[in-house]
Amino acid sequence: MNAQLPPQLPEDIAARLKSDLDLIPAIAQDVSTGEVLMLAYMSRQSLAITLKTGKATYWSRSRSELWEKGATSGNTQKVLAISLDCDGDALLLKVEQSGAACHTGDKSCFHNPIELDQSAGDR
Repeated sequence: MNAQLPPQLPEDIAARLKSDLDLIPAIAQDVSTGEVLMLAYMSRQSLAITLKTGKATYWSRSRSELWEKGATSGNTQKVLAISLDCDGDALLLKVEQSGAACHTGDKSCFHNPIELDQSAGDR
């Protein structure tokens, strides 16, 4: 029996990632609207899986395991593009979101506005 090895991150991409990061912040953005949907974390392995499958796969910090977005909820993310920031320590995923992105059932996880102090602009 030959067990399939997990996908490996291509060397050119691995070299551009900040070397001291175990987890990389990953922002998911709706490719059609530009709306920021969620922030999650990716390990090098979950990034490699995402690159291979085109399905957003993250690292769950609370469960300490890989999770494919929508595997249980059906609210999937098809990844169309990934960008690495200039410091090599954050990712931007442009996705086609199917269903809600937030575990609360909301379209975006960013649905809790915080009011700014209106006098802040006068300083």
